[in-house]
Amino acid sequence: MGNDRYLTIALGKGRLAKKALELFENIGITCDEMKDPNTRKLIFVNEEYKLRFFLAKGPDVPTYVEYGAADMGIVGEDTILEEARNIYEVLDLGFGKCRMCVCGPKGAQDLLNHQELIRVATKYPRIAKDYFYNQKHQTVEIIKLNGSIELAPIVGLSEVIVDIVETGNTLRENGLDVLEVVCPLSARMVVNQVSMKMENERITKLIADLKGTLGQN
Repeated sequence: MGNDRYLTIALGKGRLAKKALELFENIGITCDEMKDPNTRKLIFVNEEYKLRFFLAKGPDVPTYVEYGAADMGIVGEDTILEEARNIYEVLDLGFGKCRMCVCGPKGAQDLLNHQELIRVATKYPRIAKDYFYNQKHQTVEIIKLNGSIELAPIVGLSEVIVDIVETGNTLRENGLDVLEVVCPLSARMVVNQVSMKMENERITKLIADLKGTLGQN
């Protein structure tokens, strides 16, 4: 493909997108249109570098990338693990750091230690299942929720939850603790497999420039 083709980058909405744009600015790639809080535009273009950006809900970013609607994407690793799409994960961007944890009241620790059959509430059923079945070899019943996961053990829906923990303040305020750490998380860059072949030079240079500003070799 020639250089007339735009590379399209999907950014997870919210804090990740803001941080990602700061990162691109550090390597000289700006997109001021995206900073306008009143804009109704969906696609934002940087003509100089032939780049197009668009914002998407986090869980949708890997889907856009897998199907080639975006050549690249920036999203949290929790989403990458949960969606399990056929994409390349190429760069740890180092921001958006948090942990995926098993949380619950202190009394639930014994249930985890003794491999009891328990109920686990989570927004991340794939991650929870992989952790309990493949890593802990503990049989559990997984309940998918979309709202405030912390509520589940408080009202007796589940013994524990699997959720993202940043500061842990919400847990502590509701009498819950981190009982086990599933994995550390951060924002990642992902690439479409065909794009990686067809636009290898441009994508590789972009990754190298980002690594440089992140202080990675």
